[in-house]
Amino acid sequence: MTFRAREVATSTVLIDDDKVRVTRWDFAPGAETGWHRHGMDYVVTTITRCEFLLEEPGGGSRRVEMEPGIAYRRDEGVEHNVVNGGSEPMAFVEVELK
Repeated sequence: MTFRAREVATSTVLIDDDKVRVTRWDFAPGAETGWHRHGMDYVVTTITRCEFLLEEPGGGSRRVEMEPGIAYRRDEGVEHNVVNGGSEPMAFVEVELK
């Protein structure tokens, strides 16, 4: 059996001050963020079409597709691994509220 690790998504911090942290995330097809727990409330806005594969605690996963320019908000405490489940690069901006 061959184990193949996923490529890691690229994160670029655009702003990090006392109010917010703004990060651009870029994913090659199949790339992932790695498992993480959000320590702050956050807003995500898609830049490209995004085909999210969201791996969740307990072994579950779900797919979510979003067009460019869609925004959504989540509360602190979300735990997951975000994977580009599509065949094209994807990108979004995440704004964490401090």
